[in-house]
Amino acid sequence: MTYCLAIKVKTGLVALADTRLTSGNEFSVARKITVHQRNKHSLFIMTSGLRSVRDKAITYFDEAIADGTANFDKLYKAVNALAAQIRVVAREDKAALTESGLFFNLYTIIGGQLENDAEPKLYLLYPEGNWVEVGQSSPYFSIGNYGYGKPVLVRSLTYDSSLEFALKTGFLSFDATIRSCNDVGYPIDVAISESNSYKIVEHRFEESDLESIATEWNRGVTESINRMPDAWMQPIIDKVSRSHQ
Repeated sequence: MTYCLAIKVKTGLVALADTRLTSGNEFSVARKITVHQRNKHSLFIMTSGLRSVRDKAITYFDEAIADGTANFDKLYKAVNALAAQIRVVAREDKAALTESGLFFNLYTIIGGQLENDAEPKLYLLYPEGNWVEVGQSSPYFSIGNYGYGKPVLVRSLTYDSSLEFALKTGFLSFDATIRSCNDVGYPIDVAISESNSYKIVEHRFEESDLESIATEWNRGVTESINRMPDAWMQPIIDKVSRSHQ
C-alpha cells in the first residue's frame, strides 16, 4: 500500500508521498513522485496501485515526451496523455493480470503548472482513464491508505491556507497514517510549487528529521483532551457511580 497526498492552496501546491514498498513481510524503499520540469513547464505525478502498471505507464508517458510526440501547454492535456498510456497498458496487461487474480489498479495524482495555465492545477486520474480536478471546497487529493489521515485535513485545511500550513497539515495527516498502518512508512518525499514559478522544489524527510515534531503533536493532542470540559460526561459518570452502590 502507499499514501500520497497533494494539496492546492491559493499560493501553490504541496505534495507528499511515502516511500515504502511492501512484498509479503519484506519492506523496501522506492520513490513514488515523478517530476518533469523545464522552462515554464513543471508537473509531478504520484501513483498508488500495482507497481508494474505504474512503471509501464510512466515509461510510455516519458517516452512520448522524449520523442516529441507529446507536447503540452496546459496540464489537463498532459493528464489526457497519461490517461491514454494507462489505457494502452490496460489493453496489453489487464487480461493477464485478471487471470492471475490481480486487479488493474492505478490511481494517479498529477499537479503542476504549464505555460498556458493561469494557475497551478491538480487532478486525480482513475484507473479507467477519467479524471477530476480539485475544487476550492476540498482542496486536496489523497490516494492509497488515505482514511487515517483525512480527519486532520477536513478539520484544518482550506484553500486560503498558506503553503507552510498546508505542509504542516500534510505531515500531520502522514503521522496519523504511519501510526495506524504498517504498510506506509518513512522517508517522506515532499514537493512544493509556488504559483507562477513553474518550478518544483523537492526534499526528502527521514523519520529522525520529524521525530520531535511528531512528539510535540502527540503531546499537544493529549493536553487538548485533558483541557476539554467534563460537564457533558456527568450524566453517564453519575450512572457509573450509582451502579457501584
